[in-house]
Amino acid sequence: MKFELNGSNSELKMTETESRNLANNYNKVHNDLGDVLILDSTLREGEQAPGVSFTMRQRLQIAWMLDYFGVDAIEISPIISPDHKESCKRLIKAGLSANILAHVRALPEDIDVALDCDASWIAVYHSVSDVHLEHKLRISREEAITRAVNAVEYAKSHGLRLRFTLEDASRADSSFLKSICKEIAEAGVDRIGLPDTLGILRPKGMYNLVKTVRDVVNTPLDVHCHNDLGLATANSLAGFEAGASQIHVTINGLGERVGIAPLAEVVMALALIYNKKLKVKLDMLRELSDLIDMYTGVRTPESKPIVGENAYKHKAGTHIAAIIRKPAAYELVPPRTVGNRRRIIFGELSGKHGAAFLLRVLGLNPSMEEAVKLAQGLKRLRCGDLFELSLSEELEGEALKVEDKF
Repeated sequence: MKFELNGSNSELKMTETESRNLANNYNKVHNDLGDVLILDSTLREGEQAPGVSFTMRQRLQIAWMLDYFGVDAIEISPIISPDHKESCKRLIKAGLSANILAHVRALPEDIDVALDCDASWIAVYHSVSDVHLEHKLRISREEAITRAVNAVEYAKSHGLRLRFTLEDASRADSSFLKSICKEIAEAGVDRIGLPDTLGILRPKGMYNLVKTVRDVVNTPLDVHCHNDLGLATANSLAGFEAGASQIHVTINGLGERVGIAPLAEVVMALALIYNKKLKVKLDMLRELSDLIDMYTGVRTPESKPIVGENAYKHKAGTHIAAIIRKPAAYELVPPRTVGNRRRIIFGELSGKHGAAFLLRVLGLNPSMEEAVKLAQGLKRLRCGDLFELSLSEELEGEALKVEDKF
């Protein structure tokens, strides 16, 4: 850690990056973590969110933007409807850099649909928990293994690459889970997906799940974490630490019930905490979020990390004072890094620095006494938040003038 001396007070000042890296005292991870891939399932898992349905044109636009953003793979199911099948065909023929995975059941007739779409990658899924096998599929464990192996062999015999997803793996018997993983690995599967289908695991539990499978097969692993207890992002990262090399996400975390790990949270955590050099364009994160808002009518919560309206809003007087002096005091990265905007809320909590900034914006040149009087007046109104102001580069310059004077 490097510090520089500032004047006679010998004040220690750190750069923004150095300040953030202080968290590594607690965030340390082992250095042998490999590369990580990002699979976006907005066009498959995302369309399972209540009230969400995309048109063919919207699917193509979303896929094009995700590809330009830099995800490694995009997933879509061609077996849902003729419209979805046509969308899958068009995506495969679009010449995108990302792999397009046709998501199907572990049935030869489903795999045939993917073949008819000219797919080169498919994602096959089959349940492995006893509750699913008994009450959803009504088959035995032995029958499940037979189905899984037959599906892998059928796909490979047609020259396909495939990921096999073991649905409800987090509630499956561990001995059976290891057995079916070894069987499909021997059959030639290219990747194995480990979902926490009900979002029941804690991060350590997800780590243990991935490690359990990692210890018996060398096949690359995916994690697909649902957010029922709000742990999808944390569990995805724990799975990565345990050896998974691909994380499934959706824009805004859309998905069945309350969704899965959100794209923005996962890529920012990988970049900031794990120092992963992803090929993604982070400044598109807010744009992608807004696009999904527009297409679905499902408004992103203002408190959503990274892309929400509140992610870069500052209200308390002490916070505003710190933001004026050094944004890194309350911001992990500048808002422009993720395509967001910094906003200051004016009201009874603004404090003298917020009041002085407001007066500067209005073209005045306030003294300390005048700023204090305005701050006190705002408190006496007892009206809470009065309004907010987005900070352009010009207005941020005015903020710096306040700091220079005060």
